Amino acid sequence: MTLRRWKYEDILAISELEKQCFPQEPWSYRMLADSFENENFIGVLCDEDGEVAGYGGLSMGYDTADIDNIAVAESYRGNGFGGAVLEELVSAARERGAVKVFLEVRVSNYAAMSLYLKHGFRGVYARTRYYTNGEDCLVMARDL
Repeated sequence: MTLRRWKYEDILAISELEKQCFPQEPWSYRMLADSFENENFIGVLCDEDGEVAGYGGLSMGYDTADIDNIAVAESYRGNGFGGAVLEELVSAARERGAVKVFLEVRVSNYAAMSLYLKHGFRGVYARTRYYTNGEDCLVMARDL
């Protein structure tokens, strides 16, 4: 497993994995490509023998960061890839001066919540009917 920053040529593979992992509300190819124009966005990719095994992205604010997404290909889940991407994003946020990192997770996504709890995130509050299908989300945060 190799962690590195996204490259523009990774966008197609990231876009395909995004659709697989988030079929209800995936980021579009255009949204992913536009992230390269945002100086406050950091994209981390997990490369396994030349294949995109996982990725994540975060947006920086003044002294906070928001994790926008984390995804791991089904065949690589349970092997620490998601945690590695998460910690790399947290490290990048810290290096840029963030004192707190936030994220949002579907209340039905127990695996993701478990991962975030394991890595020091705590529930802050819920947003009711946040997703287009009416599902709630839990906002989680980690102090740096």
